[in-house]
Amino acid sequence: MQLWFAHDSGVTLREQLVTQIILGILSEDLPAGQRLPSTRELARRFQLHPNTVSSGYRQLERELWVAFRHGSGVYVRETKPALAGSATFALDRLVAELFREARRLEIPLATVRARLRHWFDVRLPDHFLVIEPDEELRRILTFELRQAVRLPVESCGLDDAKLSRKMAGAIPVSLAGKEKLVRQEVPEGVELLMLQVRSVPASLAEWLPAPPGVLLGVASRWPGFLKMARTMLAAAGFEPDGLVFRDARKSHWRRGLKEAKAVVCDLATAADLPKTRLVVPFPLVARTSLVELKRYEQFIGGPAVSSSR
Repeated sequence: MQLWFAHDSGVTLREQLVTQIILGILSEDLPAGQRLPSTRELARRFQLHPNTVSSGYRQLERELWVAFRHGSGVYVRETKPALAGSATFALDRLVAELFREARRLEIPLATVRARLRHWFDVRLPDHFLVIEPDEELRRILTFELRQAVRLPVESCGLDDAKLSRKMAGAIPVSLAGKEKLVRQEVPEGVELLMLQVRSVPASLAEWLPAPPGVLLGVASRWPGFLKMARTMLAAAGFEPDGLVFRDARKSHWRRGLKEAKAVVCDLATAADLPKTRLVVPFPLVARTSLVELKRYEQFIGGPAVSSSR
């Protein structure tokens, strides 16, 4: 994973390091089990104080993003499960495990067959449900998913009184990192799909290295997007004076953006900008997650879904 640091930015070097590593893990630029550069290596390569790197790594450890292995280094937490073989083999193995477990629990085969018939008669999911406590982030995620999938996309917060009603026939989805929080509100046994965050370095690649003297606008209704953009663009070498930030929730938020070379924004905000402006929309949801949602559509209905639209 490529890292960038701006030593004269308003964002601390430690925060730049922590933010980039977390985003790298969420976007899978840093896969599980990946060894991170040593404190000495990072300090030497980017002219950082070793205490800065050490402090950042300790914060990441406290927040359970990484694990320290004595005498070995710092690693991204949790290994991924071994990949199954072919789809047919994997399915046969699941069926075999089901029957083995039923025998272990002394459940008669007739009962197993009855429960299977019950589940096949259950109402098929007919919409995705974005569960996200932050209203503006929820709006962005819902907008992105509606552009990518054929099934309807609804949304709600954790304290939404309509959550129980919307759960009927829903495929609940949430951002990675919030599974524990959202899982408390989802009925037991219901699958929760986790959305991975898009790779930031890959999305900024065409703008790097940062061109000198360029005025760049950044706009969003979600404060988290503005904060993330400030950190990443500063770390990528963009001058703080060359960045214009606009909170799209405020009136006249477009003022001053016409002088910018381009405007970086989330997909929902991009739809509110004039077509005459050079807009650089930044999707939050990783392509891999969108592919997973489309596969889910195919699994529950495939052609039937597309023919009904």
